[in-house]
Amino acid sequence: MREEQSEKMTLTMESHSRNEAFARAVVAAFAARLDPTLEELEDIRTAVSEAVTNAVVHGYREQPGEIRLEAEIQGRTLRLAIQDWGVGIADVEKAREPLFTTCPQGERSGMGFSFMEAFMDRLQVSSFPGKGTRVEMEKRLGAGEGYGEG
Repeated sequence: MREEQSEKMTLTMESHSRNEAFARAVVAAFAARLDPTLEELEDIRTAVSEAVTNAVVHGYREQPGEIRLEAEIQGRTLRLAIQDWGVGIADVEKAREPLFTTCPQGERSGMGFSFMEAFMDRLQVSSFPGKGTRVEMEKRLGAGEGYGEG
């Protein structure tokens, strides 16, 4: 029996909107070692984009702050965590409802968590008002396509 491949990566960045594209690129490059399909890669990029954008727009409300992106590959599973130390979310369940947004005056659809949940296999959101938010996501790559043992 072959030992599962395991690798980790951590990226810390400032809470600027321009870093959303950077985070997408970094995670895509990291996930590429699993040889994902284009659809899997786009799902991952979209989920990361939504999580980082949420941290910038809602977590820090466009103010300076720090965002940490953690990525881990375990076998054929990619685990991601995006964390901020911003304002936090008072009601996580409410925030996860489609169309809910704390920025109704902006051009925000309120679909960030819904997209993350749709594109990833697992989504967990932990948040405390005044202390920040941590979004954990997981995606199994190549599921059902004959990759490895299940």
